[in-house]
Amino acid sequence: MLNDSIRYIANQLYCDEVSVQSIADKIGTPVYIYSLKRVLDNLARIRLAFGELNPHVHYSAKANASLAVLHTIVKAGAGIDAVSGGEIYKALQVGTKPEDIVFAGVGKTRDELRYALEQNVGWFNIENVLELQHINDLAAELGKESARVALRLNPDVTAATHHHIATGHKAAKFGLSIETVKEVLAHRDQYSNVRIEGIHIHIGSQLHDTEATRQAVRVALDCIGPYPDIRTFNIGGGMAVRYSPEEQIPRWEDFGAAVTPLLKEYEVILEPGRSIIADAGILVMSLLYTKVQGGEPIYITDGSMAELIRPALYEAHHEIMPVMKTSEAVSQKAYHVVGPVCESADALGHDILLPELEAGSLLAVLTAGAYSMAMASNYNQRTRPPEVVVAEDGKSWRLARRRETWDDLTATEII
Repeated sequence: MLNDSIRYIANQLYCDEVSVQSIADKIGTPVYIYSLKRVLDNLARIRLAFGELNPHVHYSAKANASLAVLHTIVKAGAGIDAVSGGEIYKALQVGTKPEDIVFAGVGKTRDELRYALEQNVGWFNIENVLELQHINDLAAELGKESARVALRLNPDVTAATHHHIATGHKAAKFGLSIETVKEVLAHRDQYSNVRIEGIHIHIGSQLHDTEATRQAVRVALDCIGPYPDIRTFNIGGGMAVRYSPEEQIPRWEDFGAAVTPLLKEYEVILEPGRSIIADAGILVMSLLYTKVQGGEPIYITDGSMAELIRPALYEAHHEIMPVMKTSEAVSQKAYHVVGPVCESADALGHDILLPELEAGSLLAVLTAGAYSMAMASNYNQRTRPPEVVVAEDGKSWRLARRRETWDDLTATEII
């Protein structure tokens, strides 16, 4: 979706004050471009939406772990929500204080837990009783006085979102059941090297209503009610962004208003990811060929499911627009916008209204900052694209990740 940073000026697509065409002319395509100004604006809006709670914001690095993005967010005072040892490592590389890192994830290995303890991360979100035991044992082995943990509750609440990104229903792999949380809390003296000081919920991404979140918070509060020393409540993330003009989503302020009356007495942690970075990013690609198959017009681009797998993975929709906007009088047709990868699923969008364009024209996939480059691959031995950031003042840009080379494809292999 177009916004204050990703917009047309005189019929050319701009990222803040920099023309997208000028970046593509220099860097080539496909290329990811992020507005750091939009990132900071989104972070500020989220803080304002939950202002009365004064939450500790930990950016969810899995959405986009570009060092340039992480560094910008950490400089702005946010912490990091990491779901792997690698994300902890990258968080530390950009200067995140260890105490400002939350280590989450449903399948942490013992090696990752050891690394996190050695780095003195601030929180562990616990999703398995054996994981809690591992942390307790490793903390003792490493001579750590105690590790601070929050129990991730699976509240058995079904969120209004795509089933692939719903995490709070009882059949989901995430979190601990209500019964398990109550059992752990009743016997927490068994974990002498662990301090259970928080409760954590996250019922899914791209949430389309606030009531499910309120319901999950109430369930969690009931679990920790008998334990007045548990004063930290981690409400995860999940705030939605709009991927199409027709999509109806709650305002972030609505989420803040929904939980504030319930959590005024708690220290609150918030873990947004998509809502900070999604609409700050675009994927720019070149039109290679046009064809008509079975009466359906097709645009074949140099962008593919290897660069952006979301549409193929769970039928995600992204708006796709020409970088050079044509006159409103020019007729448009519904095109299938596809990539060159040898899979029928390799489509960036179906029935996308676009004008007739010539080979070499540039197209931009909007709202592509989250779960896009983060999930890119080398499928078909394609080199992953570069990432460009437009500076916080919106006036200049720089390369944040170079384009991979064919040498990179074999750098870790042994014949």
